[in-house]
Amino acid sequence: MATKALTHPKQAWSVLIVSTLAFTVCFMVWMMFGVIGIPLKKTLGLNATEFGLLTAMPVLTGSLIRVPLGIWTDKYGGRVVMTLLMVATVPAIWLMAYATQYWHFLVIGLFVGLAGGSFSVGTPYVARWFPPSRQGMAMGVYGAGNSGSAVNKFVAPALLAIGGWTLVPQVYAAVMLGTVIVFWLGSSSDPAHLVPSHVKFTDQLKMLKDPKVLKYCQFYSIVFGGYVALALWMVQYYVGEFGLSIQTAALLAACFSLPGGVLRALGGVLSDKYGAHQVTWWVLWVSWVCLFLLSYPQTDMTILTVNGPKTFHVGLNVYAFTALMFILGIAWAFGKASVFKYIGNDFPHNIGTVSGIVGLAGGLGGFVLPIMFGALMDLTGIRSSAFMLMYGVVWVSLIWMYWTEVRKTEMMGDNAPLSPLSRSFTR
Repeated sequence: MATKALTHPKQAWSVLIVSTLAFTVCFMVWMMFGVIGIPLKKTLGLNATEFGLLTAMPVLTGSLIRVPLGIWTDKYGGRVVMTLLMVATVPAIWLMAYATQYWHFLVIGLFVGLAGGSFSVGTPYVARWFPPSRQGMAMGVYGAGNSGSAVNKFVAPALLAIGGWTLVPQVYAAVMLGTVIVFWLGSSSDPAHLVPSHVKFTDQLKMLKDPKVLKYCQFYSIVFGGYVALALWMVQYYVGEFGLSIQTAALLAACFSLPGGVLRALGGVLSDKYGAHQVTWWVLWVSWVCLFLLSYPQTDMTILTVNGPKTFHVGLNVYAFTALMFILGIAWAFGKASVFKYIGNDFPHNIGTVSGIVGLAGGLGGFVLPIMFGALMDLTGIRSSAFMLMYGVVWVSLIWMYWTEVRKTEMMGDNAPLSPLSRSFTR
């Protein structure tokens, strides 16, 4: 793996560039309902739970198919699997423009969701073109294709204004078809990257028994599952909470989606330099603080003072809210990269299979959470209940990481990990 990458660096970078482009387009398509779902919610008369299910349907398929796609990538190679996957989504994307009933969108959304499985194809594909010391960077750059969520928030509202929601899937189908051609021309195959043919399907799945895999699934359900869920939820949240137009809401929502995708590459670099553990630990703490503040609902409090009752308003305005979402997006971008650095370190020969399993957990988080967001809002009437839920999930991960990693770390002595400041003094 490393030899090939060092011998043909131009080929490796070409693979990385076209794969990242393909993933960006796939993610843009995968997040399509986050914008067009808003006019559909009004047209179809959906409540919050039904809207959550609508946005989550593509995420379900994209999650369930990740494990087999990761295994097929190990066996057949990323170039072939990615090309066939993108081709398979084109008819479903086009048909979306002709759906008229709620169940039509749910069914077609399942097929459009195949695009979300592209992550489990591209991650092992690009990683094997680079040496271990640079795999965190490579997977981070590829993972920056998550910024397709932000691209969707820029492109879809403009298309809505030009020709209505039906224009969005028509344009996206054409873009996907063009991306297939570019990807095939710019990508390459290397038989040395394939898992040997004597390795059985059941042998590859034995790693499901590894507790490390389960822990990484939990982490990824936050940094990726939470990212997907909030990326789908934020436009309508801005519209409902702050009374903004779809175009303005999408622009502000991109302040979360864009850094959450683009900065994943930087997260990969930091994970290579400081280790997956340190990056993930700080990501969870930053997430905990942000979600605590985001969870507080708009509140009016009346207090009896010596001069009589006084009413105070407590709540985030649109600027403070957007700033916190921006910070959260950056943290989760780093977290998505650091989790896969864990995988690259612990499972170098089964990156495809393990990334598929962990990606499945993250994707299922992205499927379940929007539905739970809607159900909580219908039940409580509090929009910020979505952040309350995420706050609780982060608490679970912090406790889990403490007991399995932090508690066992030697803080003093020769085996203690060096802090960034200590590193500078020892050079």
